[in-house]
Amino acid sequence: MANSSDVEALKGSWDYVDNENFDNYMKELGVGMIMRMTAKTVKPRLIISENGGKWTMITESSIKTMSYDFVPGVEFDETSADGRHLKSTITFVGNKWIHTSIDKHGKKSVVTRYIDDKGQHMIEMECGSVKARRWYRRAT
Repeated sequence: MANSSDVEALKGSWDYVDNENFDNYMKELGVGMIMRMTAKTVKPRLIISENGGKWTMITESSIKTMSYDFVPGVEFDETSADGRHLKSTITFVGNKWIHTSIDKHGKKSVVTRYIDDKGQHMIEMECGSVKARRWYRRAT
């Protein structure tokens, strides 16, 4: 496992740019239609910070602000935006942040974050056979 310095570039504030296949990904997760329709209208800001080895991810939007804290490699309890209870672990591998979550029904999701060659915060999501992407630019 790489140390956190390889993912330091993810720290800071990021504004939503666009997505590919996000609705199908949410559907595969079991997110209901109303929540999926609402999610289509939200353009969240991500804020990532770290203090003494403990990382914080905040997602702010006009509808809801959510956050979670984690220590890389240590499992934690997480509640998704739609209220699902998850067991999650985030590991850092090279320049990638890999967030693995499993819900109470055993449904697994893997979300990988990294900085792409354009300097954007790229998020690749996978659940079952469904893959999606979202990307963000550094907030000014």
